[in-house]
Amino acid sequence: MNPSLHLFNAAALLLAAQLSQAQEAELPRTPWDQPDLQGVWNYSSDIPLQRPSRYGEREFLTEEEIAEIQARRTAIDEFSDAAIPNGGLNEAYNDFWVETAGIGEVVRTSILVYPPDGRLPPFTEGTPIVQGRLAPDIEGERPVRVITGGIGNDGPEDRGLSERCIMGFNAGPPISPSLYNNNLQIVQNRDHVVIMTEMVHDARVIPLDGRPPLDENIGLWSGDSRGYWDGETLVIETRNFNGMTQSFGPAGTSDNKFLTERLRRTGVDTIEYEFTVEDSTAYTDKIVGIIGLTKVAGLLYEYACHEGNYGMFNILRGARAEEARGTEGQ
Repeated sequence: MNPSLHLFNAAALLLAAQLSQAQEAELPRTPWDQPDLQGVWNYSSDIPLQRPSRYGEREFLTEEEIAEIQARRTAIDEFSDAAIPNGGLNEAYNDFWVETAGIGEVVRTSILVYPPDGRLPPFTEGTPIVQGRLAPDIEGERPVRVITGGIGNDGPEDRGLSERCIMGFNAGPPISPSLYNNNLQIVQNRDHVVIMTEMVHDARVIPLDGRPPLDENIGLWSGDSRGYWDGETLVIETRNFNGMTQSFGPAGTSDNKFLTERLRRTGVDTIEYEFTVEDSTAYTDKIVGIIGLTKVAGLLYEYACHEGNYGMFNILRGARAEEARGTEGQ
């Protein structure tokens, strides 16, 4: 190799390393010298959970594919503006309202990065598979583990967990981008981190002081979390889920679920959130996903689900009215 070229390459590598260190040094830190993750963060995304088969094991889109997606979005917006009278007053919800358009560019082919094909691994034989949906109801028995939808209208116990204001349909853990309210707030001190999700205003208090986990016989809706710092990355390990939710996606019961979350600040306004779900009773392999968090200049307002849950009342009221009509016709 040409000696001058060798020196140029070495200098370029040294400069890149220095720039990287400088950028890391500029990221906010707490007074006790830990990465400062505090603030309100948005995790909206239009990246699919599972990777379309055409991408194979490719994790990132090309520049041409990104440009094509952006052009398609622009064309859809322009068509809507031209075709819908009154500026879309009578239009169904679009990306602006339902908050599925992520902040920033779409660069990944899927949220899942493992298995390598970006698809959910095969289900473990015998694990319950229940695919919740908004309508119509699905067949099933109590307890209802699905987040959305339900199995009937005999009582509130037949409705999904989000309709009962027990679990938000995107709050997890792990978090999962969905229709709206894809926001969370992080508060931290020297020995605790609190992650509060907008839906349904649930706060996970995560000790960082090395205390042991709860007894394995104690189950919680969001599990029992313990955290620690691995260099610049906050690692959160969660076990003791109560089995009243699905493990991940449509499979499992969460009894044996072990969740690892990693949060690493990658910029002034960005955090990389990585989750790993391990549950051999639900899936034959672990599941790993990556979601980008973007800082927003705003407050996280209370999602007062129970106070405004007229939907539950009216669902059950409507079912009783149908039953009464059926009785009158006999």
